[in-house]
Amino acid sequence: MSLASFSLIIAWASLCVAALPALLTLANLRLFYGPPARRSAAAASPPAVSVLVPARNEEAAISRLIDDVLASENLNLELVILDDGSEDATAAIVATRAAADSRVRLLSGTPLPPGWCGKQHACWQLAAGARHDTWVFLDVDVSLRPDALVRAVEFLETTNAGLVSGFPRQLTGSFLEWLLLPLIHFVLLGFLPLGRSREVNDPSLAAGCGQLFVTRRADYERAGGHAAISASLHDGVKLPRAYRRAGLLTDIFDATEIASCRMYARSPDVWRGLSKNATEGIGAAAAILPFTILLGVGQVAPALLLGFGLANGFASWPQGTLPVVAAALVLGLFTRVVQAIRFRLPLASVVFHPLAVAVFLLIQWVALGRKALGLRTTWRGRALAPQ
Repeated sequence: MSLASFSLIIAWASLCVAALPALLTLANLRLFYGPPARRSAAAASPPAVSVLVPARNEEAAISRLIDDVLASENLNLELVILDDGSEDATAAIVATRAAADSRVRLLSGTPLPPGWCGKQHACWQLAAGARHDTWVFLDVDVSLRPDALVRAVEFLETTNAGLVSGFPRQLTGSFLEWLLLPLIHFVLLGFLPLGRSREVNDPSLAAGCGQLFVTRRADYERAGGHAAISASLHDGVKLPRAYRRAGLLTDIFDATEIASCRMYARSPDVWRGLSKNATEGIGAAAAILPFTILLGVGQVAPALLLGFGLANGFASWPQGTLPVVAAALVLGLFTRVVQAIRFRLPLASVVFHPLAVAVFLLIQWVALGRKALGLRTTWRGRALAPQ
């Protein structure tokens, strides 16, 4: 087979594979909606909610988080923050706020047992200390509108799910944040059949965002809670799967309008953050090759083919190859543009979409290689076991 013929085959393969996330995104956008409008002041008594927040070395953000939660509307809430062995002023700040407002409580975390991930252990202790029966697990780096929590709780109440999860707007600053974090929505909406996920209680169709979970005490206990995923570093995937294995449905919603999150502050943090749980998701041994084909052929190959063609003046390409390559490239970029507008993501990063996907795949493969070698990653001052 000549190089020219091979280029045409790859071009058509790229177009076909690129069509999958484009079409699925368009279908999912109709289903991935925000939580219902907040209840009016004249509505029934406000729901009682325990907002559960694990915190480790969060002195820079914890006061803002407390302000956000206490400003929540139409809720009878308690804010329970667990200090997970912080080495900074986190506990002191929370203790001061708790003394000034009875809705705030500080728990001191116990030492991390063998076989547990720090966040899962902290959330397990928070669940044990909650006084109400409806719970919101919230990361410190999430910022909330006053109506965010009541709307998230109402989304849970309007579904048949035992666990729902919101995807906040992802704020970006450093280069790798700007480049890679928009791929959260691309992978979610481009490869998860959301309609089927809501109809079929299959753990493989579970999805979630560990930044914002809403559940009820009874459902949490039925699913085994965070103890069921004690060693996991990827609660966004593993916790919904635990619920589904227990016979409970899970669901997701678009939290762009009501919440935002700045997950990382620097590019190295992005690399380490995406690496630490990669092998529990796309970087898992069973998933990485199919996703490398889907993402590599559909999103990276068209840009490589176009670059190769430009370098050679398209002289050796069979007739019709260029339009096919262009169509495949446009499909990926169009999908990203639509998502950037809908979810208020950085529009300029769309231009570098093929590079973003290539770097994302590199992170998955490096993470899998580190796991195979038994290498550990450090996160928030703790050495993590290879997953």
